[in-house]
Amino acid sequence: MKILSCTLLMLSTLAAFSQDRVTGHNFASRSEVIAQHGMVATSHPLATQIGLDVLKSGGTAVDAAIAANAALGLMEPTGSGIGGDLFAIVWDAKTGKLYGLNASGRSPATLTLDYFKEKGLGKIPSLGPLPVNVPGCVDGWFELHTRFGKLPMTQILAPAIEYAEKGFPITELIAYYLNRSVPMLGSLYPNVLETYTLDGKTVPAKGDVFRNPQLASTYKKLAAVGRDAFYKGEIAHTIADFIQAQGGFLSYDDLATHHSDWVEPVSVNYRGYDVWEMPPNGQGIAALQMLNILEGYDFSQIQYGSARHIHLFTEAKKLTFEDRDKYYADMDFEKVPVNELISKAYADKRRKLINENRAGAFEAGDAMEGGTIYLTVADKDGNMVSLIQSNYRGMGSGMVPPGLGFMFQDRGELFSLVPGHANVYAPGKRPFHTIIPAFITKDGKPFVSFGVMGGDFQPMGHAQIVMNLIDFGMNLQEAGDAPRISHSNSTDAGITHPTKGEILLESGFDYEVIRELMAMGHRVGWSLGDYGGYQAIMFDNQRKIYLGASESRKDGQAAGY
Repeated sequence: MKILSCTLLMLSTLAAFSQDRVTGHNFASRSEVIAQHGMVATSHPLATQIGLDVLKSGGTAVDAAIAANAALGLMEPTGSGIGGDLFAIVWDAKTGKLYGLNASGRSPATLTLDYFKEKGLGKIPSLGPLPVNVPGCVDGWFELHTRFGKLPMTQILAPAIEYAEKGFPITELIAYYLNRSVPMLGSLYPNVLETYTLDGKTVPAKGDVFRNPQLASTYKKLAAVGRDAFYKGEIAHTIADFIQAQGGFLSYDDLATHHSDWVEPVSVNYRGYDVWEMPPNGQGIAALQMLNILEGYDFSQIQYGSARHIHLFTEAKKLTFEDRDKYYADMDFEKVPVNELISKAYADKRRKLINENRAGAFEAGDAMEGGTIYLTVADKDGNMVSLIQSNYRGMGSGMVPPGLGFMFQDRGELFSLVPGHANVYAPGKRPFHTIIPAFITKDGKPFVSFGVMGGDFQPMGHAQIVMNLIDFGMNLQEAGDAPRISHSNSTDAGITHPTKGEILLESGFDYEVIRELMAMGHRVGWSLGDYGGYQAIMFDNQRKIYLGASESRKDGQAAGY
């Protein structure tokens, strides 16, 4: 009897420990990383160490971010690379301002909407040459470096070049994704197996040392010559010749005329904190619209993970994504009513449509005005960068130009082919984009630089991180580790249902909550991979320290010095 009592006491103690942890943060997989002089958080430990080395060598936050991004293009080609696009928000400590860079590429000038009609295509294909736009990543690096960099690009790209030549061990997660993608893409398109296997046929497994000497050669040219080596030199001719030989339209002129755009980030105030996103063609303002709607509810009286929390979050998402699908597009082609969409007055009007006790179905509002990697870096001078970069659909289009060591994105798939739609295909137009960096300021000073990769999930992820920090009092690590809520549209999931879609809940929510949601009219399901990947850096302005976080769902690491 005494043994049984001791056993029960031990089990009770262990259960309490597992729920509360020593720190009292229920969901945190580990403690936050804390440092004074600099912090790097990326989705790969080796890339984080590269960024940290650049900071210790006197580089700026942007220098370290470029170095880490170059490494990720090599080490995590299942989500990134110089064949893709880039967006960044930079906090410049000297000016005390945020700057936004849209480094996404445009569609080929000679490809028209009529072409797709003539081919009888109802949508742009996911793979092959037709969804390939100009890749904006490289130009983005050099724009960021020109404005905020310090070290020479030869030094910044040197670590990625060395790893590409000498090799590095593949992580378990990346091995999984490579083995899902490479055999399929390699059976369809040239140069894939040559670039992403060990010997022309063997896909790397966990722990295998992988090399990419072709990418090393490409990086060396960029370091020596600059961005024009990619957009106007021999590389550009190789790209154009290859894509056109595969039946695509991307041309040398498309590459030669490409440019990134510096834009003003936009924000809403959420309970005293300013949350910043990039304006369209990305989906960042969807997070702002959701937060505006949710601000109308007192979450100090609503428990995290309760049916009421999940219901209100889901309804705000539904309302916002109807607007997203109607309005968001390249603002060089369409007058997107950004100020109206992120206004408090518009949120008040939309919030009135929510039934607090039943799942609803909504249409877009009447706004009358007129695959991915994420990383963040902070340096000793107080500069911070929030950077996201992607190929889309994991590795991208399957188009690997000969001898260059990377695959092209397939972002063009996201264009609509419906005439009159804001995001309808047009030559020289940027498609609707899913990748979004984020930033939070408090009283005009930097607070958190963060991002949550993961396609359509990203605005939902951003809103949840903000709520976890501000509404639910979680620390930076716990805010990313806490179980997540996603919602799939009816069109995405192939579902015909009056409430438009299905709530997807990560493990960790009570079954009683799920039953309550179903009683409210929601479909509730579960998915393995719809919850994104998070990195973040917080600046404690009072103590002048950085706190870093990287979640446990991926290979990421936060490290500082």
